[in-house]
Amino acid sequence: MISVSILGATGRMGTLTKELVDQDPNLKLHAALDSSSSPEHMLGADVVVDFTRPDVSEGLVEFAIANGQKVLIGTSGWSEIKLAKLQKQLATQPQAALVVVPNFSVGSMLAQRFAAEAAKFFADAEIVEAHHAGKVDSPSGTAIRTAELIQASRQVQPLIPGTGQPARGEVFAGVPIHSLRLDGVSARQETIFGADSEQLKIAHDVISHRAYSLGILRSIEFTATATGLTIGLEQVLS
Repeated sequence: MISVSILGATGRMGTLTKELVDQDPNLKLHAALDSSSSPEHMLGADVVVDFTRPDVSEGLVEFAIANGQKVLIGTSGWSEIKLAKLQKQLATQPQAALVVVPNFSVGSMLAQRFAAEAAKFFADAEIVEAHHAGKVDSPSGTAIRTAELIQASRQVQPLIPGTGQPARGEVFAGVPIHSLRLDGVSARQETIFGADSEQLKIAHDVISHRAYSLGILRSIEFTATATGLTIGLEQVLS
């Protein structure tokens, strides 16, 4: 049985994770932490799941790794630079592990895979993503990860005319990202590719946050035996 500590347990995703842990016979809750909890309460769990905020996540994850724990990060806002810093910390704590999943939806994982493949053939790409009004970060971690995968598939980074215009969005890895935060929306991302005389649109919609349930459960199971740094749900499910 895998024991789980949940950081951000009273939030939208933390509450869902607690429900999943309580219902799964192979999992048990070690601790459910909120903003008033001491970080020491997470110690002793087989897996620490982080669903906090970008401004507090880094310190909590560093604390967990320093104590040799295996951590599953679901909080957005983790850049490649921040992860490189944690990878150095992992080298000093071989019993610890870090699994970063920007999006726990299987559909989103597939949309990212399709976008990376399309980037080999389409030079122009932009991302439009929309989330509920309560999401504190923008662009989303999923959009940033999609941009990174697009860039990794490209032979060169294209010039983007007009990116000095504020309405063109924020550019990550050579891809403009436009973020919407609205009531009535759960999550939606559309990656739009353009070429001479044609467009390709890859869209993914989440109707309810319960769409992340399978990905969360599989990621917890994976993290319990993980080593080093793993990024993305695709790596977890493979």
